[in-house]
Amino acid sequence: MTSTPTTPAHGADRPRRRATAPAAAPAADAGSRTPRPAAPAGPAAEGRPAEGRPGAEGDAARRRRGGRGRGTGPRPEGQTSAPRAEEHVPTAPVVPVGADATVLPTDTTFAELGVPAPLVEVLTASGITAPFPIQVATLPDTLAGRDVLGRGRTGSGKTLAFSIPLVARLAASTSKRLPKRPRSLILVPTRELANQVAAVVDPMARALGMKTTVVFGGVGQNPQVQALASGVDVLIACPGRLEDLIQQGHCDLGAVEVTILDEADHMADLGFLPGVKRLLDRTPKVGQRLLFSATLDNGVDVLIKRYLDRPTTHSVDPAVAPVSTMTHHVFRVDAADKPQIVQELASGLGRTVMFTRTKHQAKKLAKQLTAAGVPAVDLHGNLSQNARERNLEAFSNGETRVLCATDIAARGIHVDDVAIVVHVDPPAEHKAYLHRSGRTARAGAGGIVVTIATPDQAGEVRTLARQAGITPDVSAIKPGAREITALTGPAAPYVEPAPVAEPQPQGTGGGGNGGRRRRSGGAGSGSGTSSAGSSSAGGGRGGQARSGGPARTRAELAARAGQAPSGAGRGRGRTGR
Repeated sequence: MTSTPTTPAHGADRPRRRATAPAAAPAADAGSRTPRPAAPAGPAAEGRPAEGRPGAEGDAARRRRGGRGRGTGPRPEGQTSAPRAEEHVPTAPVVPVGADATVLPTDTTFAELGVPAPLVEVLTASGITAPFPIQVATLPDTLAGRDVLGRGRTGSGKTLAFSIPLVARLAASTSKRLPKRPRSLILVPTRELANQVAAVVDPMARALGMKTTVVFGGVGQNPQVQALASGVDVLIACPGRLEDLIQQGHCDLGAVEVTILDEADHMADLGFLPGVKRLLDRTPKVGQRLLFSATLDNGVDVLIKRYLDRPTTHSVDPAVAPVSTMTHHVFRVDAADKPQIVQELASGLGRTVMFTRTKHQAKKLAKQLTAAGVPAVDLHGNLSQNARERNLEAFSNGETRVLCATDIAARGIHVDDVAIVVHVDPPAEHKAYLHRSGRTARAGAGGIVVTIATPDQAGEVRTLARQAGITPDVSAIKPGAREITALTGPAAPYVEPAPVAEPQPQGTGGGGNGGRRRRSGGAGSGSGTSSAGSSSAGGGRGGQARSGGPARTRAELAARAGQAPSGAGRGRGRTGR
């Protein structure tokens, strides 16, 4: 489907012909900053009659004025297409957004695609020897310095597709690393995705003597400020924190040579587009810009028209792209049976990701599963960055097999060998379903996706499946059903939950107060005998230590006098006033 057509133009053929020329990608036609000049006469324009259509010349003029149908009608005398042999047409096909997936050979190598030898060595050392389709499609253009739109489903290898040309271009550049002035910028929507991208970029960058740093909110900014001050080559950032650092004078984007937007549609969903525009306005207009995403909608076209110069568009998946190695199931359950069925789905030996709609539900589910002998951790927006990283690491290294998450984990989180994704709560729309489901069946592996649907959710789930382009197996399920065992396999051994520490008493005894600072021997216990006795016996270190100075509290004063203070039973609330 990548050949250059020369047959007469019909309306149905226009998108495919237009897509074969990089300068005529849909976004470029609609919003290219530099209009294309009239091409000299050449033989390529011949053999394209309008086939006797009445008013063909007027239609062509109208289409040229609107930017559509370019090259499909008769051209004015003396104006024809330039020979295609003289254009630098990339070897990879260019497919308009929304078209069918491009079928690409994957028997090529990174070296054959033009990847520099040092990077090939780094990839080979990491066990990466064969490029994925999105990499085969985009690398010839990105390595040549062109602006590129790349669309591929979650898990298709987009991160490596833009990381390789980024590092290659910086390595070939003569510019120097300067304090506070990064040489390249990768904008991502979430902290998790920022760390994920850094894990891919950093090994290649370090192999060529370059420095990488990550900037996002939720953590202290001092380490980020220090890294920027020492100079970085690759800056991976979330828009909010980066804007804060720029306003404080800690970062300047004036030296950026390559700008990359990853998951731009998700940034639009989160309301980050205004900040993204402000950041892009600070980068030089002459630099290379790449935009990669699973989908190209939700206002992303505004970024394309404004910031990308005649981009080449590559799509290796249709707009709705369920993975062929992924099996989809819908379990219709009664609301009363749902908790038990969810527990049984989580009890297998493989890794399982369970998605809920709210943070509270994710936290609650992780606690319930752990208490039932199925170790689980949660991942959601209420956790601190350290807690997020700790829980994700526990899931990645196998300490726990179950991750209970909100949609924060639906993008950019890559964990190998996730066997099952369970939609405990069906997502709100089909794109979220595809992104959630993309945590399994990654890089060609198989995977299972299960959606739990109570009777009131049946219609919602049917609509979701239709919009996502899938045909799931639908079953009415009760706890203990053989369909569950068929998906999860044998149950994992029961794991005894860790004992929960008893909370320390607050203001009801000497242990609650004396454990941290013993002002007197038993003050605040509410017992005059105990208080006086411990003081006279020297049992309270605080009483002895302060015997030579003034009393600091009523309890201490009463202990020295051998009396219980009035209201001592109220404990710490009155102590230290």
